[in-house]
Amino acid sequence: MRLDKYLKVSRIIKRRTVANDACDAAHISVNGRVAKASYDVKEGDVLEISFGQRQLKVRVVSVKDSVAKADAASMYEIIE
Repeated sequence: MRLDKYLKVSRIIKRRTVANDACDAAHISVNGRVAKASYDVKEGDVLEISFGQRQLKVRVVSVKDSVAKADAASMYEIIE
């Protein structure tokens, strides 16, 4: 699954266009490398997202095409 779609489905970022813009602006890195929106997310990847001054570091637990809002948080685990 593409990185921008994963961020939207897991509800880490609310809209796919916002996720795409964040990737283009180099605010998202995967396994320590800046990633493009087209990056193919796999289970076990570590995502680092910077929201202004805040940093969010998560590990991908599962990759699903669609998920209920209540289950979205189960797609990743927060590391720090």
